[in-house]
Amino acid sequence: MMWKLGSGWVVAWAWLASSSVFAADSPQVDFARDVAPILEAHCIRCHNPGNRRGELSLATIADLKSRAYLAPHDPEASYLLDLVTADQGQPPAMPQEGTPLTDEQVATLRRWIESGADWPEGIELRERSKADLTWWSLQPLSELAPPEFADAPVGWGENPIDRFLLAKLRAEGLAPNPAADRRDLLRRVTYDLTGLPPTPEESAAFLADASPAAYEAVVYRLLASPRYGERWGRHWLDVIRFGESRGYERNEIINTLWPFRDYVIRSFNDDKPFDQLVREHLAGDVVGRDQPEVEIGVAYLVSGPYDDVGNQDAVQAAQIRANTIDEMIRTTGEAFMGLTVGCARCHDHKFDPIRQTDYYSLYATFAGIRHGERVVATPAARAARDAALGPLTARVAALEPVRAKIETEALARAEQRKEELERLWKRPAVSRRLTEEKFPVQPVRHVRLEVLGQEANPYATAGYRIEEFEVWSAEASPRNVALAENGGRATGASRVAGDFSGAYSPVLTIDGQFGASYFAGGPLLTITLSEETAVDRVTFSSDRSGAAGDNPVATFVSEYRLLVSRDGETWNEVANSFDRQPLNAAHRRRRLLDAELSEADRRQLADTTQELAELNRKIAAVPPLPSWWVGNASPAPGPFPVFLGGDPQRPGPPVKPQGLGFLAATVPRYELPLESPESDRRRALAEWLVHPQNPLTPRVLANRLWHYHFGAGLVDTPSDFGYMGGRPTHPELLDWLARQLPLHGWKLKPLHKLILLSQAYQQSAAAREEGLARDASARLLWRFPPRRLSAEELRDTLLSVSGKLNLQMGGPGFKLYQYLQDNVATYVPLDVHGPETYRRAVYHHNARASRIDLMTDFDSPDCAFSTPKRAATTTPLQALTLLNHQFSVAMATSLAERLQQDAGTDAAAQITRAFQLCYSRAPRAEELTVCSEILQTHGLRALCRALLNSSELMYLN
Repeated sequence: MMWKLGSGWVVAWAWLASSSVFAADSPQVDFARDVAPILEAHCIRCHNPGNRRGELSLATIADLKSRAYLAPHDPEASYLLDLVTADQGQPPAMPQEGTPLTDEQVATLRRWIESGADWPEGIELRERSKADLTWWSLQPLSELAPPEFADAPVGWGENPIDRFLLAKLRAEGLAPNPAADRRDLLRRVTYDLTGLPPTPEESAAFLADASPAAYEAVVYRLLASPRYGERWGRHWLDVIRFGESRGYERNEIINTLWPFRDYVIRSFNDDKPFDQLVREHLAGDVVGRDQPEVEIGVAYLVSGPYDDVGNQDAVQAAQIRANTIDEMIRTTGEAFMGLTVGCARCHDHKFDPIRQTDYYSLYATFAGIRHGERVVATPAARAARDAALGPLTARVAALEPVRAKIETEALARAEQRKEELERLWKRPAVSRRLTEEKFPVQPVRHVRLEVLGQEANPYATAGYRIEEFEVWSAEASPRNVALAENGGRATGASRVAGDFSGAYSPVLTIDGQFGASYFAGGPLLTITLSEETAVDRVTFSSDRSGAAGDNPVATFVSEYRLLVSRDGETWNEVANSFDRQPLNAAHRRRRLLDAELSEADRRQLADTTQELAELNRKIAAVPPLPSWWVGNASPAPGPFPVFLGGDPQRPGPPVKPQGLGFLAATVPRYELPLESPESDRRRALAEWLVHPQNPLTPRVLANRLWHYHFGAGLVDTPSDFGYMGGRPTHPELLDWLARQLPLHGWKLKPLHKLILLSQAYQQSAAAREEGLARDASARLLWRFPPRRLSAEELRDTLLSVSGKLNLQMGGPGFKLYQYLQDNVATYVPLDVHGPETYRRAVYHHNARASRIDLMTDFDSPDCAFSTPKRAATTTPLQALTLLNHQFSVAMATSLAERLQQDAGTDAAAQITRAFQLCYSRAPRAEELTVCSEILQTHGLRALCRALLNSSELMYLN
């Protein structure tokens, strides 16, 4: 039953609930127990300090009172109740999203208001995340000892890793596989640690060594190999989204980020403690100032995609800047903590206990970082360069006043007779829209424009723009005989822009179209007519439509000479711009100087200019200090507000650079004042991440190592240890491994050894029915999970077995694409890969959104995003590319040549050598027969193509 009372609708039960008799029997309303859960479940999602929909926050009682939503002791005057109450069968106005409040919940709110709407001080409501502070990954590392077994299979009772795994296997009714074949084990561990196949010599040595320590010796040898850093450095570059182009629509290439790639590889080879790597990534310019080999580590912050388009609109510029810092926050949160901190940009995290204020504490930490290059050098290198430049720059400083004095005095003399000079400038200035030159009729075959200056620089002779150049016949009905369709031909140097070569071709100057322009790379534009013709007029334009407006444009022609020729060798000048009015003050100054300089002045200027040119040549020859893409740290004093709804135009409560609140109970929370240097903030964050009590960083790192060794982590989402991520299959083992990291000084190689020497790692990959039925993906490791080679491993393998792999380390990367750039970038895949590209794939210059044929087809990720784990797809394109791409064909040819060199002309010896190179084994009898038939029928090259396309080469057991 319902009736209207005053301005609101009141339900009958609500009226009864408000009566003194009913209220006397009702329990007292407790805000924290009864009211707060209702508001948090139904309202706070849209009405909180970070998302004040309707300009209302229900985090505290302040907005409810100040905006008349709540009238204590008076439910009928409380608009809050109207919003959540149904009206004659119509649903309530609120909540707009989600489930409406029940009648009992509305009654609870009414009783709370009647009783005075008490909201105890200190209680602040927030949307509760699915996981709270008791979430498994936020807890301190457990200290459980590995289980003990009296009846463990041979070898499984020694390594603590095996004991943890065996306990889980037995609990699931599973048993581990026997040991792997020694050949399979050698290929597995060699690819695992180096990304390359074992050589036939390494295979033979291992198979011949029957000592118990043979495998352990292989592990130690591989960990000491420089190839280890190339393989495992690539893993880390995946995680931290390393890419050598800026991304976004312009996507310009970055040519000075390769030192960071080399730094990562070097750090892994040196077994640099990972806690030190974290410090260098976040604050390398602080902990390694003036030490380039350390300072380069901070390039981590700026190695992700970067929107450099720029925007003159302040609102959009602020949004782009917020996006840039967000990219650093997300990568840092996922790479080191395994948490999607970026989800708290607009509101408190809906799944993990991460507050929006946590996100903006990180925003305050990174607020001073700007993308770009800067010099990275030692003080000694800077001093040496200054010493080399000092005398040269001093002499330049001494000569410049000499030139200035000559020009100043000449200009003063010219000003005294300016009226005389100005009378020579009879014609109007050059017009970018249309400039016309008439001259006596001339029989010509060639017409040449020699540019002597441009609007914004009267001395610039290259880089000018011509959209159409016309040569008119001396006839009653003049014809444009320069037109390409009339047989005209235009030649001239083009500005380099390969992907837009058509737009910058000189031919565009004679196509009869306006708009698209030829941008000249040199001063001369020559038009050759189809035949000798009598002409008397030339017209040209740079902006026929006037679209550029009236501002000076550097690329528009302003000073020129016009020449004609009958034979292309002897040229006659028929017109120039010298009698035209100068275009602007800079051109007037040049005209005055040209008119007034004496012969002595010209000689002295020439001598001075020559000496300055020589000095500048010597200055240019002094090697520059290295300038690398490491970013620039600038002051960022704040204040740093929360952006309500993630919008920089809606500043909310201020935050300080400080440790993240969701770990405050475990890790001491640093807190820095607003005026703290931005370098202190980044360093404090790094120390917080590697604090001995922080459980996230070692857990995430230990899981990443496990992931790359076994193909799946103990947590199968390596960068998400939150509610939406996977759960650990072996939580005790994960914590035990995480504890080993600080015990070994945060070095990774000791943990590698523990894993690689375990029986779990050394077991066979053979499939068993009972294992597949219970655990098809082998997450419990009843067998070693087989895998396909990664894109880089496959390419490196083709190079290795064919004998073409160049093991040169470091330096600028090679490119498997043609880079074309003019405002925007284009990356055209190369069909032919020359010897200069035969280095390891980790040294490829990886640009965002670029296709690299073989590697792209085999799931090499786009570095626009972090890739914590690689995909392993199977597509028809993979088979087609591997069989038919020019690179694959070239490697098959090279393998055939290598076999002939290694094994001579004997077919059986060639086949045996091929199997040793590709598969680390000799062929079986039936394989030798089949391969012999292929070789005899189709030739050695065809056999090599088949071997390089075989599953055994691409898959590891």
